[in-house]
Amino acid sequence: MGMAIRNIQPFACVLILLSAGVLLMPLQGANGSHAEYIGGTIAEVPQNAGGVIRTTDELFFLFQTKRTLVSVPYAHINLIEYGQKVDRRYVLAIVVSPLFLMSKSRRHFLTIGYEDENGRQQALVFQVEKSDIRTVLACLEARTGQKVTYQDDEARRAGKG
Repeated sequence: MGMAIRNIQPFACVLILLSAGVLLMPLQGANGSHAEYIGGTIAEVPQNAGGVIRTTDELFFLFQTKRTLVSVPYAHINLIEYGQKVDRRYVLAIVVSPLFLMSKSRRHFLTIGYEDENGRQQALVFQVEKSDIRTVLACLEARTGQKVTYQDDEARRAGKG
């Protein structure tokens, strides 16, 4: 009997941990959307810095890296632009399979334009993860009252779903 209890305890612990993970999954969105700062007019943020976009604040668009926090009032945002860059995967196609010639890799770019406290136009360009881009766009439209500008019809379809 003691042997059966020892085998059940680790199993029960795993079930409890898995249950807790499932219950906490909806809270992960509150942590923000992973993004990479590609460039723009903000010198304090290094190009290609990874970080998190947060649209949950009621007054400010936030981008946070390990060292920097960029905070832009939604009321100052005057441009939201979304586009995609499509890359073909030729190297993998040759090595792995000819079917990869048909595959495409899409990168999702978000440009935020805003007026700073001195009345000068500023810009931030991010690469956002595919799983997060629709949420970020919808939140930005709701918070700013601005409509997203799409670079082309393909980006419009991807951005709206």
